Amino acid sequence: MKAVTWQGRRKVSVDNVPDAKIEKPTDAVIRVTTTNICGSDLHLYEVLGAFMTPGDILGHEPMGIVEEVGAGVTSLTPGDRVVIPFQISCGSCFMCDHGLQSQCETTQVREEGSGAALFGYSKLYGSVPGAQAEYLRVPLADSTHIKVPDGPADDRFSYLSDVLPTAWQAVEYANIPDGGTVAVLGLGPIGEMAGRIATHRGARVIAVDLVPERLARAASRGMETIDLREAGSDLGDIIRDRTDGRGTDSVIDAVGMEAHGSPVAKLAQTATGFLPSAIAEPLMEKAGVDRLHALYTAIDIVRRGGTISLSGVYGGMTDPMPMMTMFDKQIRLRMGQANVLHWVPSVLCSSAGRRGLRKGTHRPGRIRGRLDRTPPSRTASAGRSRWPTRG
Repeated sequence: MKAVTWQGRRKVSVDNVPDAKIEKPTDAVIRVTTTNICGSDLHLYEVLGAFMTPGDILGHEPMGIVEEVGAGVTSLTPGDRVVIPFQISCGSCFMCDHGLQSQCETTQVREEGSGAALFGYSKLYGSVPGAQAEYLRVPLADSTHIKVPDGPADDRFSYLSDVLPTAWQAVEYANIPDGGTVAVLGLGPIGEMAGRIATHRGARVIAVDLVPERLARAASRGMETIDLREAGSDLGDIIRDRTDGRGTDSVIDAVGMEAHGSPVAKLAQTATGFLPSAIAEPLMEKAGVDRLHALYTAIDIVRRGGTISLSGVYGGMTDPMPMMTMFDKQIRLRMGQANVLHWVPSVLCSSAGRRGLRKGTHRPGRIRGRLDRTPPSRTASAGRSRWPTRG
């Protein structure tokens, strides 16, 4: 089968690889009909390459048709149409029972000190072959799928695999009070979706980015916008001026480890990316740093007693944090991989409850608009190069 494989820093290719097949009785194999490039894939393309091996299959946002099931699979049959969450979970351990599928105790990658295994996301998360391929083996298939109906196009459902539950969790973790304010830093797919969800819930959203098209799209969705190119270092003062001098009740950081505005950390990340994996991997594990401009901004602009929700991925081990400021301001901080299966029922319930969502005017597939274009598989590397940063 053909698949998108990692071949080195800023190098991916479409190659012929062994077909996905049943390896355990609890497996299923799906024929992939849609698969997406996630913003977090860019971290593998750049910063986290030390944990990759040439030939690793990328991708963790698929949906498709069940082709084959193992003897132990009871809830799927060939022909079923499914979305596959990006994390692999058992559905019955302590963590899964508490809605923390991203911490599943059955699939935790303990040798790396990581949570649940993820599709296509490096040795840190189990080196599981990814979903940017013609076929995908799905371990623990009974508890690692979302069954969807036949009929509507794939883009009606494919965002349930990751990005829509990630945005939903970002808003939940932000703990925005009724009628409160939230600043969204970064208007890529996650940031825009989070802003739209918060707006739908009645929050006042102040959206920050430096890409004109993103800002225009957010404004068209009813969000207030601030152009970071114009605001610069005055962003905190501008937001406090708009919020009675306090700052927003909540902040969602949808940027993560590769934020603009952190030149020293960027240099360190870039230099590490050129080192051999045998040197870069232990360096990242013990001395890795993130580009923290977005997080520092969040700490500055959130009001005292407010909440910061991190949905952008961070991976540094020695990041300097302004703990004195955070303690003094009584900031609450929530973060982590999205627990997809925990949030999907709420997402679908909200979708079914809104006439516009039922008709498709705000359906998940329409959120994309002109966020991206769909490159053919043969241009996988070119597709990634269009998104050099996540925020």
